[in-house]
Amino acid sequence: MKPDTVVALLAEPTRLRVFSAVVLGASSLPAAAEAAGVSAREAAGALRRLRAGGLVTGTDGRLAAHTGQFRGIARDHRAPAEPERHGYADEQVETLLRTFVRDGRLMRLPAQWGRRRVVLQHLTYRTFATGISYDERTVNEKLKAWCEGSGTDHVTVRRYLVDLCLLGREAGRYWLRTDIQPAL
Repeated sequence: MKPDTVVALLAEPTRLRVFSAVVLGASSLPAAAEAAGVSAREAAGALRRLRAGGLVTGTDGRLAAHTGQFRGIARDHRAPAEPERHGYADEQVETLLRTFVRDGRLMRLPAQWGRRRVVLQHLTYRTFATGISYDERTVNEKLKAWCEGSGTDHVTVRRYLVDLCLLGREAGRYWLRTDIQPAL
C-alpha cells in the first residue's frame, strides 16, 4: 500500500475516528459507531471505504484493523540518512573515515598502512591539542574513549601514534607533534 492511499483514507475525520475505534478494539459496527461518536450509517460508510482500502478486514462482530502495514510503509519510505561528515574537503578521506569512524568512535583500524595513517591522524587531531603535554594516563583515557566497543586496543593505537610520529613521547609525557606535515 502506498502512503498517499493511507493518507487519503484517513484524511476524512469520520473514517479516521472509525478506524481508531477499530484499532482500539471495537469489533462490530455498533461498537465502532459508539466509540467514534458517529451514527451507525456514518460508521457503515466509513467501514466500507476502510475495507476497500485494506485498512480494515472482517465482517460485523469480527472487525480487525491492519496496522502492520504502517511499519512497512514507514520502512519503505524512510528518508535516507545523511552520511556522517568529519569536516574534510576531500571526499575520499570522508569516505574512508565513514568506513572506520562512526559517532566519534573507532570501529576498527584499516589493514593498509596508508589508510590506517589517515584514520589515526584524524583521531589524533580530534583528540590532542598543540602545545599541551599529556601524561600516559590521560592519553590512555582519551584513546579508550575512541576504542570503546571496537575490539581495538587503546595501547596499540597509542603505540601506532608514536610510531607514525603523530605523538611525541619522552619520560612518560606525550604531545602532538607539529614538526611532521599532516597528510590530511
